[in-house]
Amino acid sequence: MSFMLAPTYQVSAALPYPYEWRAGAAALVIIDMQNDFCAPGGFGERLGNDISPARAIIPVIADVLEAAREAGLLIVHTREGHLPDLSDCPPAKLEHSRRQGAGIGDEGPMGRILIRGERGHAIVPELAPLPDEIVIDKPGKGAFYATGLHDVLQERRIESLILCGVTTHVCVHTTLREANDRGYRCLVLEDATAAFDPRDHEAAIRMVRQQGGIFGWTSPAAPFIAALRTGHPGA
Repeated sequence: MSFMLAPTYQVSAALPYPYEWRAGAAALVIIDMQNDFCAPGGFGERLGNDISPARAIIPVIADVLEAAREAGLLIVHTREGHLPDLSDCPPAKLEHSRRQGAGIGDEGPMGRILIRGERGHAIVPELAPLPDEIVIDKPGKGAFYATGLHDVLQERRIESLILCGVTTHVCVHTTLREANDRGYRCLVLEDATAAFDPRDHEAAIRMVRQQGGIFGWTSPAAPFIAALRTGHPGA
């Protein structure tokens, strides 16, 4: 009896060395591209942050998302937010947000801040999930904490994760580290992730690939898209 091996894709431009994944065993994870973090008047801006870096990556992620859909990758969107009664929001997190001047659950221009079901909690229209795509609602920074994400990925035999979204050094990095400890091979798309302070973004990207790729790989989005569309190693 002979077995056909699944095709292998490669991003040769990735650092610290080429990144490979098997067809059917990779997922694109788009982290927290929500109005509360990426739209004027949202939580991020109300905290005094410059949201322009988060806005700038929307078209890049849109291109990645289009290519991933064409290639049949599993698509996962995440949203950080809490139940309306705040029962899943740790007191320390709530206190910290209030001390910053934009308390979780407070009224804002797009409804209650970081509350599920409010307009601020929704993913930006340009990256809206399709009906068959997975949406993970998470109460914390990492996408694996208090969610069913790991079970979803295991059921579909996913081995490799391609990560993008906001913010690089907080929710993206926390998810990356959680995934790394669970054995997933992770690629972070450098220009499809952002932090409100570019210095935080740059430091977080370096941390991914230091020590020979201690947490994973990084690459610009274009070589990843090319690898998906050409369908052969070396893109």
